[in-house]
Amino acid sequence: MNRSVLQVALDLVEIDRAITIAGEAVLGGADWLEVGTPLIKSEGMRAVSALKSAYTDRLIVADMKTADTGAIEVEMAAKSGADIVCVLGSSDNSVIAESVRAGRKYGVKIMADLISVPNPSVRAGELEKLGVDIICAHTGIDQQMIGTDSLDLLMKVIKEVSIPVAAAGGISEKTASGAISAGASIVIVGGSIIRSSDVTESTRRIKNAMNRPAPYTGPDKTSDDEIREILSYVSSSNVSDAMHRKGSMTEMKPLCSGTKAAGKAVTVQTFAGDWAKPVEAIDTASEGDIIVINNDQGVNAAPWGELATISCINRGVNGVIIDGAVRDVEGIKKLQYPLWAKAMVPNAGEPKGFGEIGSEIQCGGQTVSSGDWIIADESGVVVIPKNRAYEIARRAKEVYNTELRVREELRQGKTLAQVMNLLRWEKHP
Repeated sequence: MNRSVLQVALDLVEIDRAITIAGEAVLGGADWLEVGTPLIKSEGMRAVSALKSAYTDRLIVADMKTADTGAIEVEMAAKSGADIVCVLGSSDNSVIAESVRAGRKYGVKIMADLISVPNPSVRAGELEKLGVDIICAHTGIDQQMIGTDSLDLLMKVIKEVSIPVAAAGGISEKTASGAISAGASIVIVGGSIIRSSDVTESTRRIKNAMNRPAPYTGPDKTSDDEIREILSYVSSSNVSDAMHRKGSMTEMKPLCSGTKAAGKAVTVQTFAGDWAKPVEAIDTASEGDIIVINNDQGVNAAPWGELATISCINRGVNGVIIDGAVRDVEGIKKLQYPLWAKAMVPNAGEPKGFGEIGSEIQCGGQTVSSGDWIIADESGVVVIPKNRAYEIARRAKEVYNTELRVREELRQGKTLAQVMNLLRWEKHP
């Protein structure tokens, strides 16, 4: 191939939205338009035909992810207007060979997708020998969520074949540049473009990055830094969606309107308003942490007040969550400190020193361990288990970006029911 190609993956489920977004991407410089697997499963071959009719000057890729009946599926896609048909690289050799033969017959190219192939470097060579035209070094969404780097796969594969290789899987401006530098002929981008509030500009930025290849040096943030950055702009609602409605505390109310907190939990178990361990936890906490307190035995005495809050501010503690009561409300509100509690009372407990710092506790109906991540805003408080924090943060980012695109379509005049195509997906008896 004489130039690098930007392929935009239209991983949507509605034809009309796909056509609109495709048009915006074309304005930004998209070269190939991919009818994504979700769109094909939702709308069938008419999605391929519709995209081809709307954009006759662009190559159309049908991401069939064919695993069997290669000849039939390639024929379907080709006759519907596809120029390139994508099959699964993990398919049996007989399926690949039959797809290649059908591709030659109907004048379309065959792209083999290496998603989840156990030994991608070896399989890429085998696929080239079987006659496929393009290898797709693809890191799947679920793999991306746990931190698998898509360019690692690309670099393993590209030296094993002489046919064009496409890079796919969470590609950004930085990784697009790195992919071209590593030798990719095609960069496939989905979410970074189709979920953008400005599809045209996002496409243009990716395309410009591809025109300025630079060696990829790996992630520029630690996983903790990336989690913290994502949680700084997504909402507790985004995180709840990413966790399939898990992790949300009950009855927690923000004391100060408009505040938000995100950070690692420092857990405290205390009893009947005993404020010794909650206050001692301030000295234990690191900058950016959140103190999470279970005040067992009711809400009649508060284990927390204004002086403890001032101490938190001095230490750089990001916020406090109390399964119990808080006092000195006026003073804390003046400080506009991020604090969530179940109740407000004037009564203080006694500093007897009962309880423990760092143990597993219950708070707002959720189990919390020190080191779990907390996000809290006016919608509520959500606990993210530390062993899934990176994955959940990245999934929340996907939810956030999807909503950006929906907001833009609402701004353009659609109703939410139209954007979400609710009538189509309603259950009927």
